[in-house]
Amino acid sequence: MVTPGALRVLFLLLLLLWASGMENSAGEPRNVCLGLINEGNYESFYLENTAGCFTKCRQSGNEPCDLKNLQRYWLKYEFHLVENQMGIVNTSFLKAVVQSVSTNISEDLFFSLTPSQVPRPVTEKEHEPPDRVRLPRSLFESLQDSSSVVRLAITLLDIGPGNLFKGPELSLEDSSSVLNNRVVGLSLGNISVSRLAEPLEITFSHQRPPSNMTFSCVFWDVTKGSTGDWSSTGCSTELSAKRTVCRCDHLTFFALLLRPILDRATVQALVRISQAGCGASMIFLAFTVVLYAALRFYRQRFKSEDAPKVHVALSISLFLLNLAFFINVGHGRERSDATCWARGAIFHYFLLCTFTWMGLEAFHLYLLVIKVFNTYFGHYFLKLSLVGWGLPALIVIGTGSANSYGHYAIRDKKNMATLELCWFREKTAVSALYVTVHGYFLITCLFSAVVLGLVAWKIFTLSTATAGKEQGPNWKGVLTVLGLSSLVGVTWWLAILTPLGRSTIYVFALFNSLQGVFIFCWFAVLYFPSRTAVSSSSGTARIDQVHTTSQE
Repeated sequence: MVTPGALRVLFLLLLLLWASGMENSAGEPRNVCLGLINEGNYESFYLENTAGCFTKCRQSGNEPCDLKNLQRYWLKYEFHLVENQMGIVNTSFLKAVVQSVSTNISEDLFFSLTPSQVPRPVTEKEHEPPDRVRLPRSLFESLQDSSSVVRLAITLLDIGPGNLFKGPELSLEDSSSVLNNRVVGLSLGNISVSRLAEPLEITFSHQRPPSNMTFSCVFWDVTKGSTGDWSSTGCSTELSAKRTVCRCDHLTFFALLLRPILDRATVQALVRISQAGCGASMIFLAFTVVLYAALRFYRQRFKSEDAPKVHVALSISLFLLNLAFFINVGHGRERSDATCWARGAIFHYFLLCTFTWMGLEAFHLYLLVIKVFNTYFGHYFLKLSLVGWGLPALIVIGTGSANSYGHYAIRDKKNMATLELCWFREKTAVSALYVTVHGYFLITCLFSAVVLGLVAWKIFTLSTATAGKEQGPNWKGVLTVLGLSSLVGVTWWLAILTPLGRSTIYVFALFNSLQGVFIFCWFAVLYFPSRTAVSSSSGTARIDQVHTTSQE
């Protein structure tokens, strides 16, 4: 028979087991960062609870998170604000305001976006605050047919240091980040706004970015990738020293991204483009040398002409530079300091040889077209060769004696290497790099630019004088100048434009890597003219052949 005391003990044990089971069953699914527990609930408690995931959801954290659900939660919050006619929300992580706006307004609307304050209406002439949004009058006028009054929600959301609203492309490896971890939301509730005739403007104030970083205006695209990602489609970026103006043609969540100009993905893309272009150039440069050898064999006069020799010397130096580039970039980081020193010196030598021969092409062009008379030099090509191959050797010997060559890395903001190669030693050989590469390049570039400008002026003025009253574009002159441009290295001049942004870097990498293709095309056109071109060819080719023959 069971005593009352035993029954009480048994009853207590059952209660403890039940409580423990309830705790386990409730604790397991109570993971807020999976985005399901608080879904659709936007009271203060649930907002605070879900906002904790901005910190918990990190790449290295142990907290299980569903980024897609959490991001959808915050994206729907603006719809909740509009539909429930909320007025002002002011928390540590969220500042929001909902305002009724007439669709028959007479001027644009301006709202402040100061991070520490709730967004408020401001006038266009107010200088403060520097962070603001301008909503064009045409946006609301386009909605007059559907409603006389719309409710506008403006939110400032602090997304914290975690992975929420970072996206796959905003990799922590390349030091990209959302400026101040701040996202600006603009919404009219269930009214979809896109393809605005006049874009809205969001102004972000900031400090001057590092030299290797740039700003980019983006919006959150829920259709991009599996969880959504930042996109710049429909947005333009106007950069200045301490503020950036974003213009976009739709309403959603916006942010200003701070990202390296040369992040890891960009560097890899540029390397692939350069390798493909350099590979094509090497093939055509080899064709140029073979073609020159064939012409020397079949045309006796060709042996005495100096112009094709100069072209071939440039082709050989450029071929060897491309080969050194493949070896330097393709083999990654070299462990041996001596081997890396040699690779850096060889790459530097052929780069200077290429610059020098492009300068000698300009010098030769100056003698042919500008000076013309009294231009005889004994052993002309031998002297050019001594300069073309000897001067770079002296510079490399002097640079190498100062132990300037070694490991070099292109780094991002967090000092992480995006590309490693053998070049000038980091930090210790900066002056040698600027003097022997940048300075040398600028000298040859300026000289070549002056000569090419004079040659172009002479070609077009000569053709105008001989044509008389005939009007029309001088296509032969244009093509001649383009062909000569490949010889004097105009594609290298694009390097001066690379500080303007990432697009100019891509243009430089593409066109510069194809210089060998352009040289082959010019060489083939110059020495295999068509029958119609023989009698009416540009003066450059004829002078080229006559002048160089007379020098031997």
